[in-house]
Amino acid sequence: MNKINKIALLLLSIGTMSNAQATNIGISMTSFDNPFLNILINGMKSADQSNDDITLQFEDANSDIGRQLNQVQSFIASGVDAIIVNAVDGDSTMAITQMTNEAGIPLVYVNHPPIDIHQLPDTASFVGSNELDSGTLQTEEVCRLLNGKGNALVIIGPLENHAALTRTKDVEKVLSRPECSGIKILDKQVANWSRTQAYDLMTNWITSGIEFNSVIANNDEMAIGAIQAIEASSLNIDNIVVAGIDATADGLAAMRSGELSVTVFQNATKQGQVAVQTAYKMVHGDPVDRNLWVPFELVTKQNLSQYSSK
Repeated sequence: MNKINKIALLLLSIGTMSNAQATNIGISMTSFDNPFLNILINGMKSADQSNDDITLQFEDANSDIGRQLNQVQSFIASGVDAIIVNAVDGDSTMAITQMTNEAGIPLVYVNHPPIDIHQLPDTASFVGSNELDSGTLQTEEVCRLLNGKGNALVIIGPLENHAALTRTKDVEKVLSRPECSGIKILDKQVANWSRTQAYDLMTNWITSGIEFNSVIANNDEMAIGAIQAIEASSLNIDNIVVAGIDATADGLAAMRSGELSVTVFQNATKQGQVAVQTAYKMVHGDPVDRNLWVPFELVTKQNLSQYSSK
């Protein structure tokens, strides 16, 4: 065999070895049909693209707890190096934590905190944003815009979702403050993060003749659904403060058009990147924090230009 052929074979074997040793990460997402979670997924993909030693395998749980558990079991059986879970239901995570810990596979929860967040083993970590800040920032701005007086309607995400529950408690806590106690919550109902469900809920409220001047939604999608229902009625959106959370592209567009008054930027891209980087570090034995927090940021018409490209 001549020298050139030997070099070619050596390079081929190195490339094959490198590919075989790539860090394979299995990822179970709550749903692919969610604008915010798609930003999260793209953040993970950007981390993958910046590191040739990472391979990502995505699965859609379709908001089904049982399906997500099966996906984690399949990842374990297939011998992935690490697993990332965007939990459908925080209350179901103890089984996931136990399965991955027993298999000795690093686990990273992302965005939706597990119920066992304060008892995670050394093989597990959480990457997300502190929901105590999200609804608080949102409602403090609503209170300021209303000068502490008015009638509010609250649109809630899924009741099994930690973020929805915490954001709603944030709203209630802020409105119980003396400076905001003149704002009364007339009703609060679930719309499951859905623009369509929020539209129907808002339409029913308007049809019932309820008089309000603010809508506080747990996310931008539901806020946009409420805006669309208001604009389809005889009400003037200019007289109503509508607040969301997540600062999605559609949410920012609604703010630019003067329809959405408040949103809160949750850096889904950063969460996705950090989740993949954390999983990679855990696989390679590097130390990581048990909980990694990506801060929320208030977005208003005054600082909107800072977020248009995020």
